[in-house]
Amino acid sequence: MKKYSSLKEIQALISQKQLTLPDLLAYYFKQIKDKEHLNAFNEVFFYSAEVQAKAIQQKIDEGTAGKLAGMVIGIKDNICYKDHVVTASSKMLEGFVSPYSSTVVERLLQEDAIIIGRLNCDEFAMGGSNETSYYGAVKNAANPELVPGGSSGGSAVAVQADMCLSALGTDTGGSVRQPAAFCGQIGLKPTYGRISRYGVIAYASSFDQVGPITSSVEDAALLLQVLAGADEHDSTVSPLAVPDYPAHLNTYKKQKIAVLKETIESDALDPEIKSAILASIEKLKADGHSIEYVSFDLLDYLVPAYYILTTAEASSNLSRYDGVHYGHRNTEAKSLNELYKLSRAEGFGEEVKRRILLGTFVLSAGYYDAYYQKAQQVRRLIREKMDALFQDYDLILSPVAPTAAFKIGDNVQDALVMYMADIFTVLPSLSGNPAIALPLGNNEAGLPLSIQFIAKHFEEDQLLAFSQAFLK
Repeated sequence: MKKYSSLKEIQALISQKQLTLPDLLAYYFKQIKDKEHLNAFNEVFFYSAEVQAKAIQQKIDEGTAGKLAGMVIGIKDNICYKDHVVTASSKMLEGFVSPYSSTVVERLLQEDAIIIGRLNCDEFAMGGSNETSYYGAVKNAANPELVPGGSSGGSAVAVQADMCLSALGTDTGGSVRQPAAFCGQIGLKPTYGRISRYGVIAYASSFDQVGPITSSVEDAALLLQVLAGADEHDSTVSPLAVPDYPAHLNTYKKQKIAVLKETIESDALDPEIKSAILASIEKLKADGHSIEYVSFDLLDYLVPAYYILTTAEASSNLSRYDGVHYGHRNTEAKSLNELYKLSRAEGFGEEVKRRILLGTFVLSAGYYDAYYQKAQQVRRLIREKMDALFQDYDLILSPVAPTAAFKIGDNVQDALVMYMADIFTVLPSLSGNPAIALPLGNNEAGLPLSIQFIAKHFEEDQLLAFSQAFLK
């Protein structure tokens, strides 16, 4: 069986009776088994997925199946699925069975997607290389000595290595786009508030956004259409109507594109990535798009503002994991205070502890104004500057990451190096704009390269239509 790159292919074969869902699922189970060494899955849902496959195949035969019938999808291990374990790849939640399903899972199931398993990620989605997981590092299928990117590394590798058709990740500061880039896939971060966060284990609530990782723009558009829209469980979700994203894919028009000059001229940018992006810019010009280089003078403030704000929110969000309410509990503590300390010290990994401490520091009485409040002001300036750019341009172009995938173990000990790798992805996270990572071929070593496009708030339809044409 060959690798399928879109749901349309699978549905066509099923309708022609050349494929059944149980057969398709068995194929993906075999792929997962054969590629266990990549460590993409924390758990495979053998039983529930088989039950789903049989039931949905019957619906297909009866002509009553939903629009995602035939899609086998994995979910990042921070997305709740009723009666299934969810751990956020942390010892803190080892063995925790979710009593309810997240909104995104409910919507997948309503449209007859098959959820095949939970995917490895950086612990509590904190990391850019998938090396902070309690279950060990995920390995890039292009070269198992390299990282897949993070925090949704398992999601990207599962699609890259043909272990499922598509996957859901979460993107706080690049955690869908960067692993998609490192693995040669399409990674979409929707506008903040486009998709419900209900049932998604929180890292930084004003940044977190669920997004799909796929091999085709059509599947990204279809998943967004299914997942997006108002939700009574999440007050931050926009009530705006959800467009028919797949239908808009052919409404292609010439775009006015701003290239962020400082990102292309950055000393940190790998020469091969720069060369591939410049070649793409020339092709866009030849195709009739208007390209202008613009300056973004707040670039140096992006990473500091992002990490101050996200660690502050993480400090607050992760305070609930105390060994008392739920989560890992130390059994030798002699007092309540000791129970809190030992449970959290044992349950959280080093990177999570680092971010909790940093967040607690910037929220403390003597430093709140100097750090947290100032970072909020910078975020406002970034949002205003982006809004001003979108008065004149349809799209903004930049790299996704400064380098291609790097070796496992190379950067994980140096927090500053790891944090600075987010310099190009945190911009739309801070401003709330939708952004997409698109594959851009491979470098000389055969590693995937990528390019990022950012659109106006809630204009994913334009972003996806442009992406579809760009990849043709």
